[in-house]
Amino acid sequence: MRESPYPLERELGMQFYATDTAGIGGTLRTVPDDFIVEEIPLDKKGGSSGPYLICRLTKTNWELQHAVKEIAKRLNISHRRIGWGGTKDRNARTTQLLSLYKITPEQVAALHIKDITLEVIGEANEQLSLGDLAGNRFDILIRDVDTTDPASQVSAVTDAAAVALPNYFGLQRFGVIRPLTHRIGELILRGEYEQAVASYVGQAFPLEREEARRARTLYWETRDPALALRELPVPMSFERSMLSHLQAHPGDYSGALRQLPPKLLSMFVSAFQSYLFNCALSHRLATGHALAEAVPGDRLIFANGRTDTATAASRAAVSIHLSRGRCSIGLFMPGRDDTGAQAGDESTRAMLADLGITADHFRRASEFVQTKFDGAWRPIALHTAIEAAVQDTGVRLKFTLPPGHYATTVCREYMKADPVRMV
Repeated sequence: MRESPYPLERELGMQFYATDTAGIGGTLRTVPDDFIVEEIPLDKKGGSSGPYLICRLTKTNWELQHAVKEIAKRLNISHRRIGWGGTKDRNARTTQLLSLYKITPEQVAALHIKDITLEVIGEANEQLSLGDLAGNRFDILIRDVDTTDPASQVSAVTDAAAVALPNYFGLQRFGVIRPLTHRIGELILRGEYEQAVASYVGQAFPLEREEARRARTLYWETRDPALALRELPVPMSFERSMLSHLQAHPGDYSGALRQLPPKLLSMFVSAFQSYLFNCALSHRLATGHALAEAVPGDRLIFANGRTDTATAASRAAVSIHLSRGRCSIGLFMPGRDDTGAQAGDESTRAMLADLGITADHFRRASEFVQTKFDGAWRPIALHTAIEAAVQDTGVRLKFTLPPGHYATTVCREYMKADPVRMV
């Protein structure tokens, strides 16, 4: 195990690598085709007909929320009529399914959006919702590695990935260019809506374009929506919607937040839950506990959703179950359920106590965002068979992950590079 030296990873709770080998360095996403993601759909559900048109979306260099908003705009419908199973990377070529409510194939065929294609594949009587996918298939090229002989490092990480890597939520969970979604989520939990708006609209980051940084800083310093609107670039549509609302309804910061798509708004709070998970996982690793070996008190997650607790007496049986993939060791991401919060590990409870966040805060956020935030168990270990090949000055990786697992979590083990080289 090796510690990450990068402040950004440590800020997001990603403090460790599973492997001790030196990183190969390199860069992800030099061009979008270096990072190809193909969604693996669930077996068809909901029948073969219905009001939902199912389409295969292929996009290049589009953030999903912006792509959905543009599709809705061109179809002249609310974005609430569009559903999807998973959020994909922006700087990549990605393929996934969308559901469109009461839209005809002819309307889809008439759409022409740069770097977006929609292919009608059927109908259903249910909308696609987050989690409605079997997994994702990745084909990734890491370019310009920083070692002359990467084969041994690649082999070591490939072997480790077949057993266990830390199942961290990756950088894109918190915002690739502006990694602050978890902080906005915390502000929403606290009911500090004015500061949440100020952070979303006004907090500038170094990787943004200069005109965006200038406009954000103007709002951060003045809190004047009219002044900032004159400077905000037109493509920053979410920020413009929020400031337009504030211009028409001064002081209504909760209403400004509700100008965001509901799924984006809910992602802020769930990003805070993800941050808590990353921190708890790093705490576990820091105490010397292995990813693939249970200790008494560990909660076990079985494939059918059942959970159990490891004991000293069951240690041998649990070890067999873990090695055969029948269950995983889990950590709890707290939410509005008091019972679930008590089931979480001690480090998470201590962190929440330090922050002054309780189940009541999650319940209030649930009402505000109209999302349950019940809390959930998540496996601490990611494991996958990886097809890795050294190609000139690069390394190509091909692998499959379940829903909610991050390809960048795999890539960081190989690269051990500054996270900005992965965005």
